[in-house]
Amino acid sequence: METQDNLIEQKCFQLLQQAIGADATDIHMVPSEQDYDLFHKKGSRLERIGKLPPQLAIRMISFYKYLSSLDISDRRKPQSGSFHKQFSDQNFSFRISTIPSIHTNESAVIRIQQHNKIVSLDQLCLDPEWSGQLKKSISQQQGLFMVTGPTGSGKTTTIYSLTAHCVNELGRHVITLEDPVENPHRHLLQIQVNERAGMSYAAGLKAILRHSPDVIMIGEIRDAETAKVAVQAALTGHLVLTTVHAKDAAGCLYRMMDFGVSAEELRQTAVCISAQRLIRKSDGRLGAVFEIIQDAPLEELKRSVKNEEPSLIAGEGGVEALVRKYSASVYST
Repeated sequence: METQDNLIEQKCFQLLQQAIGADATDIHMVPSEQDYDLFHKKGSRLERIGKLPPQLAIRMISFYKYLSSLDISDRRKPQSGSFHKQFSDQNFSFRISTIPSIHTNESAVIRIQQHNKIVSLDQLCLDPEWSGQLKKSISQQQGLFMVTGPTGSGKTTTIYSLTAHCVNELGRHVITLEDPVENPHRHLLQIQVNERAGMSYAAGLKAILRHSPDVIMIGEIRDAETAKVAVQAALTGHLVLTTVHAKDAAGCLYRMMDFGVSAEELRQTAVCISAQRLIRKSDGRLGAVFEIIQDAPLEELKRSVKNEEPSLIAGEGGVEALVRKYSASVYST
């Protein structure tokens, strides 16, 4: 039994190393009627890398759940957690999410993030003008700075790049409030939300404010409580940096309103909305295109949302038009 357990452990770590070597951001383990399909996610694309017998895949998922302190015995409900592991002298975080499928087996996705890996704003932006616009907006003393886009658009990479600029270039004190802390960074004071221990978003914000932050980073707004906390922090005179799942800048404002934030609160707090997408360069590497709404265009957008009028958004068609422009001219998606 011990030999078999060691084999499962080896297979699990080999799968992680293979994904790291392939520059994949996620591993997908998807059950079918006969076996498990394995995929690497790179950018917005899934690449099939092989299959596993169901008995082996189930044992491997259980091992990943064990590393993440999840309930191994329960395969009937979704679970999520994270664990850390070092490969080739580099520290990595792995976030696992599981859901039950119609085949009675769990499907698992593992997100891979390297500790302290920061992509500078200049490297991240395909157009140098976007880097300058982001640096201008992040230099604000207070307000709500929202990075938006669908899953896999690079929001997490951007938000950590922005915090690194705040610390290294602007000399600001940055504290994060995350659920969970997926990627530890030396330049940040990172606080993890833990509802069971009494560390809610509201309690975390109250504690953070006693430590005199210049910038508060809230990992993701995904419910009404978090949206309320972000707006309250911005209204207290801090710069709040966060991510929101939405299609574009206008959708970001409507999403916040769905969470119970009023149009007037958005008028008072929002200082920048950055919508982004990832595209693949001709050399195979990924880069980001941005639609950055700030200053007068943002004020016009907030007015149009408040009055429920069609909005005129900068960028001649928004972020999707930018993707088409850059893909057609220099890069291939």
